Amino acid sequence: MPVFEYRGLNQTGRNVKGTVDADNSRAAKAKLKKDGIYVVDLKDRTKKNKKSPGKKRESRKRVSIQDLSLMTRQLATLLKANIPLVDALGAVSEQVENEYLSSVVAEIKNSVNEGGAFHRALARYPNLFSKLYISLCEAGEMSGTLDIILIRLAEFTESQNELTSKVRAAMLYPIIMFIFILLLLSGLFIYVIPKIVEIFESFPEITLPWYSVVIIDLSGMLVNYWHVILGASFLSWLLFRNWKNTPKGHRQWDSILLKLPVTGKINRIIAVSRFSRTLATMLNGGVPMLTAMSIVRNVVDNDVLAEAIDLARDNISEGESIAGPLKKSGQFPPLVIHMINIGEKTGELENMLNQVSEAYDFQVKTQVDGLTSLLTPVMLVVMGGVVGIIVFAIMVPIIELSQIGG
Repeated sequence: MPVFEYRGLNQTGRNVKGTVDADNSRAAKAKLKKDGIYVVDLKDRTKKNKKSPGKKRESRKRVSIQDLSLMTRQLATLLKANIPLVDALGAVSEQVENEYLSSVVAEIKNSVNEGGAFHRALARYPNLFSKLYISLCEAGEMSGTLDIILIRLAEFTESQNELTSKVRAAMLYPIIMFIFILLLLSGLFIYVIPKIVEIFESFPEITLPWYSVVIIDLSGMLVNYWHVILGASFLSWLLFRNWKNTPKGHRQWDSILLKLPVTGKINRIIAVSRFSRTLATMLNGGVPMLTAMSIVRNVVDNDVLAEAIDLARDNISEGESIAGPLKKSGQFPPLVIHMINIGEKTGELENMLNQVSEAYDFQVKTQVDGLTSLLTPVMLVVMGGVVGIIVFAIMVPIIELSQIGG
């Protein structure tokens, strides 16, 4: 059924706008007139999206995690109030501010209204709704607890977004500092040093020390061969990207990320936290263990850890435990293995996984805060040291020149 976007006036003369589903524009106007709305403008949103797929894709990119989480929570609230799913979807589609998400919810409503399953309607938008989201909604539909599942999904989405935001915010200042250092050094080597070299060349009797010669040669390379340096850098990045996109290269790169001196531990903790929270959410939602493990492997975003999860899944299908193969892989911390082992024995696996994720989320924040606190002074010292060396290499010959001139 088409979805129409309208603008009009209500009975009090106030401007109103929203969406309405009807068989055609005449039926839409009749429906709005019955609701006391005088239509000023009416557009078929379905046709507009079909005619402008580029704009539709562009709008999809602007669907933030906050928008998706808010929509999920609103739908859960309406379902908890015993409002039918079709009516709840219709109300949410009018409340959602994001244009693309609003149209998607309206289309899902039409699909459900025609007798389709809710989770199958969600599966038509894989770039918007993840496998985790769809699987949990399927379990909620089958168990009659869709409202509870949606609340858990909203909480899960918000917690993951909060963790990601904390990491990004903490790393923002060091990244800005690094860019500032690069710009400062580029300015010194490309603009300042060449002008000083011209002064040195006018006094051939001055013998420059070796460290001054090194700095001047580096400056000359940047000035004369900058295009070669940029080309080599771009080629290196291209080769690295192509290598990383191969299955073998991707796995090797993921292994390197886990072994890095400082950030490797943080990468592992973040992946384990995602694994624990996602698995706990899916098991609490009634998703079978084997299905949950198949989905969780993609959440960790690391091929090395995903292989360990695949091995655990194979063991589960043969009637064995999860903890054993995870321990054999050597990729999961002992605390996680211990907590999972206890959870399996006591039947409290979901609760144990939630505790692990909460502990690791806190550890991620602590580790990132500590790393940024350490990076800032280190980068300042490095920047000061590099600039000091450059200044020293240039000032020594200048002092000699002043003595000659005196």
